[in-house]
Amino acid sequence: MSKALICGSLAYDTIMVFEDQFVNHILPNQIHKLNVSFFVPSMRREFGGVAGNIAYNLKLLGGNPVPMGTVGQDFVPYQQYLEELGISLNGIIVKDEMFTPQAFITTDQDNNQITAFHPGAMSFSHECKVSDHKNISIGIVGPDGRDGMITHAQGFVNNGIPFIFDPGQAMPLFDGNDLKQFIDQATWMAVNDYEYELVCERTGWEAKEIASHLKALIVTRGEKGSEIYTDDTVYHIPVVTAERIVDPTGCGDAYRAGLLYGIMNDLDMQTTGRIASLLGSIKIAHAGTQNHSFTKDEFIDLFEKEFGYRF
Repeated sequence: MSKALICGSLAYDTIMVFEDQFVNHILPNQIHKLNVSFFVPSMRREFGGVAGNIAYNLKLLGGNPVPMGTVGQDFVPYQQYLEELGISLNGIIVKDEMFTPQAFITTDQDNNQITAFHPGAMSFSHECKVSDHKNISIGIVGPDGRDGMITHAQGFVNNGIPFIFDPGQAMPLFDGNDLKQFIDQATWMAVNDYEYELVCERTGWEAKEIASHLKALIVTRGEKGSEIYTDDTVYHIPVVTAERIVDPTGCGDAYRAGLLYGIMNDLDMQTTGRIASLLGSIKIAHAGTQNHSFTKDEFIDLFEKEFGYRF
């Protein structure tokens, strides 16, 4: 079976809930000497990171993901979890002197968030090499260390492997020339609407120009669905109404797993986008990024119910 090499972070997300509003405890006229402490009786630790989240969702669809990234001495619980899921660990390098990347997220009753992110071993992601892996039919370069993203994109080019470029939260690391280079190297590009505006601003290119360098530009627009731009067509992908809206964190990663699955299985872009959209709607109904589950048959049944045909 062909494999998808998924380059990006594997991280722990520590999520805490402050049972009040930040605004009641932060004085605007004292912001220059901020010193606050929040009591957080509710806390949970989740497995996350872009590479881990995409790999999890692609595995649910029956794909064969190989997450590639650098982790730290505290990775053992995550490692055991991936092994139980049957996800390959061949792309993971452990840096014993460092911690696994992790985000510490505090959310208040208004869903405002204060996040601290420790990159840890992610700073060494450039040590992972695309050329070390065989039978890879597609790749994705997701948010990671700057050097790692540059190295992995070039690695896919050198090995003749088509890939999706997904700058995500790493957007601040790259200027217009960097982004143009990635777009020229990539086969597809996936961004949300805010990231899309930043790409346009920094490169001076609009959707049609960006798409001319790619097989497709995919722009997600939250509750408005998504758009897939090719050289001559724009496909409007409808949002799938979720069973309930619980947690949007990780929906973009679920969507990208759907893109990978559709492309790997030679499905048309409209069907591929619809698979991605449905996967995102399933994720948003669950807290955390990897706590939803389904069988492939269940997913296909849901797809038929939503879109009127099977893939």
